[in-house]
Amino acid sequence: MPTPSPVVVITGASAGVGRATAHAFARRGARIGLLARDGEALHATEREVERLGGEAVALPADVSDFEAVDVAAEAVEETLGPIDVWVNNAMTTVFSPVRALEPHELHRVTQVCYFGCVHGTMAALRRMLPRDRGTIVQVGSALAFRGIPLQAAYCGAKHAIVGFTDSLRAELIHDGSNVRLTAVHLPAMNTPQFDWARVRFARRPQPVGAIMQPERAAVAILHAAVHAPRDLWVGGSTVQTILGQMVAPGLMDRAAARMAYEQQFRPEPLPAGYRDNLYEPVHAPHATHGAFDAEASPRALVLREATVRGLAAAGGLMLAAGLAWGVAALARRTA
Repeated sequence: MPTPSPVVVITGASAGVGRATAHAFARRGARIGLLARDGEALHATEREVERLGGEAVALPADVSDFEAVDVAAEAVEETLGPIDVWVNNAMTTVFSPVRALEPHELHRVTQVCYFGCVHGTMAALRRMLPRDRGTIVQVGSALAFRGIPLQAAYCGAKHAIVGFTDSLRAELIHDGSNVRLTAVHLPAMNTPQFDWARVRFARRPQPVGAIMQPERAAVAILHAAVHAPRDLWVGGSTVQTILGQMVAPGLMDRAAARMAYEQQFRPEPLPAGYRDNLYEPVHAPHATHGAFDAEASPRALVLREATVRGLAAAGGLMLAAGLAWGVAALARRTA
């Protein structure tokens, strides 16, 4: 963030990680454009930002609509000034086996999670490239590297974001651009998404694995906006998942098949009249936290991808050296 009071745009700012990220930037005195579909919830976030020392403008928009995103970006610049940081965070999901997934549901998840990120990135680039400055933060997931059953639509969209971001990063390097591009990959989060996601089952969904509070994700996103590492891996489970997929994808397939189904559901049934937010926002009080405060951790390991790969390479070298020493010792004994 190049100025003491940067102009920041956050998509999916009405709840969960987006709302926590707005709070984190507000404490730094940022001027924030808040994007999401639910205007009432956005205005609640706007009031919270102002109480925390920031300035905000609420701009209801569906990120699947590029024109709406671009118009919102223009409104941010007219109201708050040139955009310094753009955070692509908006998401939605469907808990369903692929065999029961409707094509229109798959399209919708892709439109929000993948194209929403692309639309935000393109709107940011339209403004940042001519000024040759700015930072774009993609909020990713461990599931961008390792898909799990029952979330093929979401996992596929997150995988696509990685490919898109890598391509764009290479273009920016080729062009000598000073626009920065960074990604923050998160573990399971304690957010309200599990109270309004579309579900093909009769039970309430829940996060898989170790759960983290959204405030910790917000700290990592703020760090990425300031320092722009290539990637940040947040949480020990994220590091384990990504490295496990790199080293033993077949084993990860079997582990996901064996464990991930039941782990994604709570014992209690969906309530009568349950409504999801796939196509329309759920007009109810939005929140930063979900229903998992008792299980969620406020702390998390945060590592740059390069650091993890370096440690993994060093571990591999140590293992190779140990094996070589063992083979040499065996050879000496049998000579």
